[in-house]
Amino acid sequence: MNNSFKDIFDSYNWDDTLSSIMNKTSVDVQHALAKEKRDLEDFKALISPAAKPYLEQLAQMSRMLTKKRFGNTIQMYAPMYLSNECQNICTYCGFSFTNKIPRRTLTDNEILEEVSFLKQKGYDHILLVTGEANRTVGVDYIKNAIELIRTNFSNITIEVQPLDQHEYESLIESGLYAVLVYQETYHEQEYKKHHPKGKKSNFYYRLDTPDRLGKAGIHKIGLGALFGLEDWRADSFFTALHLKYLQKNYWKTKYSISFPRLRPHSGGIEPKVEMTDTDLVQLICAFRLLDEDLELSMSTRESEIFRNNIVNLGATSMSAESKTNPGGYSVEPQSLEQFEISDERSTEEIVSMLKGQGLEVVWKDWEHFS
Repeated sequence: MNNSFKDIFDSYNWDDTLSSIMNKTSVDVQHALAKEKRDLEDFKALISPAAKPYLEQLAQMSRMLTKKRFGNTIQMYAPMYLSNECQNICTYCGFSFTNKIPRRTLTDNEILEEVSFLKQKGYDHILLVTGEANRTVGVDYIKNAIELIRTNFSNITIEVQPLDQHEYESLIESGLYAVLVYQETYHEQEYKKHHPKGKKSNFYYRLDTPDRLGKAGIHKIGLGALFGLEDWRADSFFTALHLKYLQKNYWKTKYSISFPRLRPHSGGIEPKVEMTDTDLVQLICAFRLLDEDLELSMSTRESEIFRNNIVNLGATSMSAESKTNPGGYSVEPQSLEQFEISDERSTEEIVSMLKGQGLEVVWKDWEHFS
């Protein structure tokens, strides 16, 4: 077993990797499509410009593989923001330390009020989100929140600051099921530009977080890059490289991939590299062809039309009616959001849309169905 992903990551060069992707040919794409089991070189071909003319075939194959593994089902989950306090400076985030916004951290009673709203909607899988402020929303706060709500949900996932292995072990004992930790970008120099101060500025500590999670014995790890900070193709390749390393070394753990694109927020930046809707469809299908067991998640960052279409092309889970501000569901709906969502339909409207496409809505996590 490798000690960490860093060893593999450091053996790759960003520019060479991107050049390799861009130089893939239609022959490479056809070869990848013809294979039953695809490797990372095939993945490069499937996300390359050469694969664009094959998008319809990619979509059909992705749809078939998704239905084969997951059936006609979509899992629903809800994010719940506990705090917008943060000690990091991140150029793309509404919660960044330098943004002069009212800071808010939910109390126990406020957490339970938010939970009550989500339970009335039917949710049984919750994602707890905080900014990265160790003194205010450190391990003790997160542990308390998990223990406070654990009887209300089958699965509790967190998206918080990266932690040490023993801290994850403690949270798992309290009822933690999964952790989402996005590298944001795997381009080290660009990463440092966007994270100039705070603990998040440590590129390699964040890079090694999934290793600490795997060693802690977490049930599921969610990976992803924030598209718009750097070239989406290279970032996606490094995400796939990271995924394959983790699957080999922590094979008992399940994995999911998310596909966040930069969204507007207070004082936000413009994307450096545009990722079109067609690009995103291509990428989602490529991940499905790389791994038919992989969970692929689609958030309310995306538009109604896009989400209506992607549910039949590879996505296996989605959120609805999301609020990206602490207390946004019930306690304080008007507080500042981390970013603007695009699909603002209610849970009921999303469920109706899914059923209209012949899909069954699943409220628990996929582990219960595999």
